Amino acid sequence: MKIAFFDAKPYDKASFDKYAEGNNITFKYFETKLNDDTVYLANGFDGVCVFVNDTVNSFVIDKLVEMGVKVVALRCAGFNNVDMKHAFGKIHVVRVPAYSPYAVAEHTMALLLTSVRRIHKAYIRSKEFNFSLNGLTGFDLYGKTVGIIGTGKIGKVFAQICRGFGMKVLAYDKFPSYEIEENDNVKYVTLDEIFRYSDIISLHCPLTDETYHLINENAIEKSKRGVIILNTSRGALVDAEALLNGIKSRKIGAACLDVYEEEADLFFEDNSGHIMEDDTLARLISMPNVIVTSHQAFLTDEALENIASTTINNIVDMLTKGQCENELCFRFGNTEDCKNGKCF
Repeated sequence: MKIAFFDAKPYDKASFDKYAEGNNITFKYFETKLNDDTVYLANGFDGVCVFVNDTVNSFVIDKLVEMGVKVVALRCAGFNNVDMKHAFGKIHVVRVPAYSPYAVAEHTMALLLTSVRRIHKAYIRSKEFNFSLNGLTGFDLYGKTVGIIGTGKIGKVFAQICRGFGMKVLAYDKFPSYEIEENDNVKYVTLDEIFRYSDIISLHCPLTDETYHLINENAIEKSKRGVIILNTSRGALVDAEALLNGIKSRKIGAACLDVYEEEADLFFEDNSGHIMEDDTLARLISMPNVIVTSHQAFLTDEALENIASTTINNIVDMLTKGQCENELCFRFGNTEDCKNGKCF
């Protein structure tokens, strides 16, 4: 089985090569992203392995099918970069539904602590032997109210971490998990109540038509003055312009972002020698109360191992058995047909 691996990074190769051994899989690693121009690199391969910023639109899907590619293996949980409606009935799409909720949830808390205790500023000062404490005053998380939007695996772990800090946890989810409400002292409320009562709002939901720009001008207006916005989920959950305006007006006290809605051509790459043409991102990064990391919340040894092993199992199951428990077609086709390997 030959797989074209797009947007390959050094940290990907070690884990994927390890699990490829013994599974009759050969990876060809391409540093370029999959898109309309690079799709032809997949000619002669059984499948493609892609990440969050690869483009799997209708054009790419049709070309993959023409070239005999049978499976698109996402090495991530999100699939908003795939035209699933166009893919259904043409090509199999599989994903990694959960690689390490702890990695993402812990990174979210790391960003929050860094922000509220001014760790990033203190680090830079001490590197220059400036040990003044002026301007580094933070605040306790204990007793603060955090609103968590999305209580899937990552949201649940983040709620547990917040409870460990003695925080009050409010939550919103279209499909509530009353188990965490009962066991972890989490209270489900409406979105408006999340905005109205939360000192900190953390996003852990997928990107859909309903959640696109969930944090917008209207939501910010409803929020408490000084609210902290955390986003380690999907960039387009936040309207970046509205966020910037909220920070400039002092309505938003701080923002911690591991994702950005226009990140595709920026994140995961070294742009230090280039002029930043994205004015919104440049202004956000320049703000003293904004922390931006480059979509690294998933990046732990444990997560990379889980991503590699699950992705390879998905590919093997799909190409040898014709079905896989992590296939996505059930969202757009007949669930029973998918379970029985009759998607097409």
